[in-house]
Amino acid sequence: MKFTAKQIADLLGGTIEGNGDVVVSNLAKIEEGKLGSLSFLSNPLYTPYVYETDASAVIVNKDLVLDKAVKSTLTLIRVEDSYTSFAKLLEVYHQTKHNKKGIEQPSFISESAKLGNDCYVGAFAYIGENVKIGNNVKIYPHCYIGDNATIGDDCTFFSGVKIYYDTIIGNSCTIHASTVVGSDGFGFAPSAENNYTKVPQIGNVIIEDHVEIGSNTSIDRATMGSTIIRKGSKLDNLVQIAHNVELGENCILAGGSFVAGSTKLGNNVMMGGQAGVIGHLTIANGVKIAGQSGVGNSIDTEGLVVQGSPAFAIGDFQRSYVLFRGFKKLNDRIWTLEKEIKNLTLPK
Repeated sequence: MKFTAKQIADLLGGTIEGNGDVVVSNLAKIEEGKLGSLSFLSNPLYTPYVYETDASAVIVNKDLVLDKAVKSTLTLIRVEDSYTSFAKLLEVYHQTKHNKKGIEQPSFISESAKLGNDCYVGAFAYIGENVKIGNNVKIYPHCYIGDNATIGDDCTFFSGVKIYYDTIIGNSCTIHASTVVGSDGFGFAPSAENNYTKVPQIGNVIIEDHVEIGSNTSIDRATMGSTIIRKGSKLDNLVQIAHNVELGENCILAGGSFVAGSTKLGNNVMMGGQAGVIGHLTIANGVKIAGQSGVGNSIDTEGLVVQGSPAFAIGDFQRSYVLFRGFKKLNDRIWTLEKEIKNLTLPK
């Protein structure tokens, strides 16, 4: 895709300083800019690069004061906020790049399935019986949509996503490659013969609007009822959500984190990488769980920040950690003192 600097300035409500007809066809960091590329400058630490870059155009703040002239091949696009403007441009670029439509072959779409307008179905995708898909949905190659699944408008499923039967997904959701939604929860009952009998998982998964899920994540269907991911929540890669879990609105789960069965997270909960919460707990609104922490008890205090395994209030953890790191020195001092005490000669 090619745009002139003037077209970009018009889109962003900016002004041109230089050649408005210069054409850009790709995006680059300012320190790596080449002819034909567009970059931006927002961090003052990177200002020296604006004099050196080979980029054809750079988005800068209106109030940026330059100490010397830039290269004659560089056009500046001045805007109110270069960072926000560049983010807006990236969104437009992303939407344009992924604006696919039509049904590729070979693919399979059940006769009972219903697709909305302007959908894209990639090659080798499978859409099962009684599936309902909204408008402007993008289903990339090798995706599987199971029977009776419902998908809202403006969703994107990248290659290899698997949506099991009866799953309900809202509007404007993005699911990245190889994620599985609706696989069986981990339910097994011990028997008298010292083995395990599988408990049928007959519930489903509900994902509300504006949820984004990273690649290779797994969200298990409920034993009964629903596993629920509420609107606005964002899950990173390699996240595990067990059966009957409920995530509140706008939760953030970083890569490698997991939530065990039947646990309920409130709104705006954040979990760092590789953090875990055991089953059947309740986590209050706004709680933050530091990376690699293990939560073994319910947290009732809203906004509490916890760390450690088992996790407790982060201030107490940090003070305890200072002591923990000094244990060896403290132990050596105790041994030394004990030896000195033994060698003391007490007065008669």
